[in-house]
Amino acid sequence: MAGVAGAPKFDDTEEWAKRAEKGYAMLAQTVAMGKGAMPPRGGSDLTDDELLVAVEYMVQKSQ
Repeated sequence: MAGVAGAPKFDDTEEWAKRAEKGYAMLAQTVAMGKGAMPPRGGSDLTDDELLVAVEYMVQKSQ
């Protein structure tokens, strides 16, 4: 089941596992560029390093 604008819900282990297969750097790049309805950087002013940490956190917490 998807969250807002088709994003995976925080506790959707299967969907996050699929994304994690691409690697944290690729996920962070997607967040930085935006995708679909998601604005670049998720609408935040995080640095590249902070985005990477956020992506790592979300994937690890979803497991």
